[in-house]
Amino acid sequence: MRGRLSTWLAKHKLAHRPLGFDYQGVETLQIKSRDWPSVAVAPYAYGSNYPRSQCAYDVAPGGALVSVYHLTRIQDDLDQPEELCIKVFVPREDPKIPSVFWIWKSADFQERESYDMSGITYENHPHLKRILMPDTWIGWPLRKDYIVPNSYELQDSLQ
Repeated sequence: MRGRLSTWLAKHKLAHRPLGFDYQGVETLQIKSRDWPSVAVAPYAYGSNYPRSQCAYDVAPGGALVSVYHLTRIQDDLDQPEELCIKVFVPREDPKIPSVFWIWKSADFQERESYDMSGITYENHPHLKRILMPDTWIGWPLRKDYIVPNSYELQDSLQ
């Protein structure tokens, strides 16, 4: 099932995969990292002028990483703002996504947090460095295969 933006993207031959709608009726799209720069401009031109949130998650240990953008179209005369969710999947071996900082300046800290916690590199981001963890921290704490340094699991102590 295609929403308004998915139909528009298909008409203009921009690569994407519609994932349907969430429980609130928000259209969700999947975009490949290499297609993200050309597709990201489309929601902006379409009127999505506010990135409400950006986050990242680990699909499964050893699996793909996902950067999620929740975009909103805000206008004075709208009672219910139109929303859109875009998921950009990347392989964990080389997790690189073009930054949308140059389209939406408010993505700055959100992309930095996703980098810091999940290790996704946002290419061409002007300030990409750790924001929550110390610069000396090793690893990406929100990955499912992350092992806390100098720690052990409870089951290891029972053997």
